[in-house]
Amino acid sequence: MSAREPGAAQVGGALLRSGDRIVGRPFATRSPVLGARGMVCASQPLAARIGADVLADGGSAVDAAIATNAMLGLTEPTGCGLGGDLFALLWDPEAGALVGLNGSGRSAASLGLPELSERLKRAGERSIPLRSALAVSVPGCVDGWFSMHERYGRLPMARLLEPAIEHARRGVPITQIIAADWRGAEQLHADAPGFAEIFLPDGRAPVEGQLHRNPDLARSYELLVAEGRDGFYTGAPAADIAAVVQGHGGVLGVDDLAAHRSQWVQPLGVSYRGHEVWELPPNGQGLAALQMLKLIEPWSLGESDALSWHRMIEAKKLAYEDRARCYCDPDFADLPQDQLVSEDYAAARRRLIDDERASQSLPPGDWNLRRGDTVYLTCADERGQVVSWIQSNYAGFGTGLVPSGWGFSLQNRGCLFALDPDHANCFAAGKRPFHTIIPAMMTRAGEPVLSFGVMGGDMQPQGHVQIVTHLLDHGMNVQEAGDAPRWRHEGSSDPTGEVMHDGGVVHLETGVPADIVAGLEQRGHRVQVGSGGFGGYQAIAITDHSGPNRIYRGASECRKDGQAIGL
Repeated sequence: MSAREPGAAQVGGALLRSGDRIVGRPFATRSPVLGARGMVCASQPLAARIGADVLADGGSAVDAAIATNAMLGLTEPTGCGLGGDLFALLWDPEAGALVGLNGSGRSAASLGLPELSERLKRAGERSIPLRSALAVSVPGCVDGWFSMHERYGRLPMARLLEPAIEHARRGVPITQIIAADWRGAEQLHADAPGFAEIFLPDGRAPVEGQLHRNPDLARSYELLVAEGRDGFYTGAPAADIAAVVQGHGGVLGVDDLAAHRSQWVQPLGVSYRGHEVWELPPNGQGLAALQMLKLIEPWSLGESDALSWHRMIEAKKLAYEDRARCYCDPDFADLPQDQLVSEDYAAARRRLIDDERASQSLPPGDWNLRRGDTVYLTCADERGQVVSWIQSNYAGFGTGLVPSGWGFSLQNRGCLFALDPDHANCFAAGKRPFHTIIPAMMTRAGEPVLSFGVMGGDMQPQGHVQIVTHLLDHGMNVQEAGDAPRWRHEGSSDPTGEVMHDGGVVHLETGVPADIVAGLEQRGHRVQVGSGGFGGYQAIAITDHSGPNRIYRGASECRKDGQAIGL
């Protein structure tokens, strides 16, 4: 981590300033937010405030995360909600250990690949349609909340959900970027059952500054307070989820919801610049970030060096080739994850990178992953508990299917299953689909130094690697690391899985220096500048974690409506 966190930078002998505020780099939007007793960073300010209030009341980082997530289900339903899944990494200060939770749901136990393939064939489909009821897997969010709360919560669930319940009835003003994301739902989901009633008041998406009310969501949260997670998975919501799914061609049933449980998992880590970077194992894609870091670690990376950018992009292509080939639910395949992050494997793959030429052969599997919409948040408390938390419906509002009376839409993660019976991620009964959402942490000498995430479909591993290199290679502080201009490589394979050979597209944010753009184009990269899709970042950097002078530094970047709040 940068030793320059608290101060300003010297460039050419001059102290950089933006207006009357000292900053470290010209692209930095603000200084990091500091706190000694706790920190909440989220993609919507009211949600962050709710979490900070929970910390101030003596709640744990997990309590704050649940309260924040519940509020985001109201203020940012374009990215999350009770109909989606959840993943989390947590630093347990009492155990001195990092733990992981996989809160993703499974496909219906009653439907196998032959039956699904026949259904799709009759409908003239070559893959699971993005917004069909067949794409609905069991929503894991609620069980994830209660699993985390049972182990690490301090305040009662009633205290955590009460603010979101009150705001759902009174209304919340919709913020700028969320309002822009919401507008796309007008055409996509206007005819989905129950959707317009909740999410399109007066037939249109709420605009910036408009109050949004969702009393049905308040009812859902009240049921969780009264009946716990079982009320959701075996009670009236489960019956209504099954009814809307089966009424529109899906097969997910009440037995599938009743059988759901989250899974505690062992995080995966690799060394990078004297630190350990941690991700969750598949069925998510965090392993791709670790593979990329292993590939680039031997190189000295320059902040404004086109060769360094080229090498990172080529490392992404290699890691994503493995991702497309073998990332899946580990209950259904023997995934060689230790081999994929081994020194020998990284060395062999690294030799495939040509410093003078962009590779043209791309793997299948990227076509649908750019569409993800997600919320990422991170919280830390005065006892040293830190949580990295990510929750999503997948594509915006997911399928747009709304169980009657409950105020949330159902996810569409099931569309990410492959249909090739020889593919590791092939659809099967009771299987978890490949997932894009990934929380991350970084430790040093056995102590947490960073909790972070970058939202946005297949941008996420690419974003994680860029954050890590900004911090450890380029000496940026936690806010600058998120504000710095980004790259995003997008493959071009189509949904049939046919391998394409045009090298894909490198998207660059405005603000990337012209010599980097030229250097990438000279190496054969097809470059587009300012095309969007660069994710959304929140992070907490921690100094002196277990000592008497612990400080949390929070960041919430300019690409979202978010906020960092310190105590």
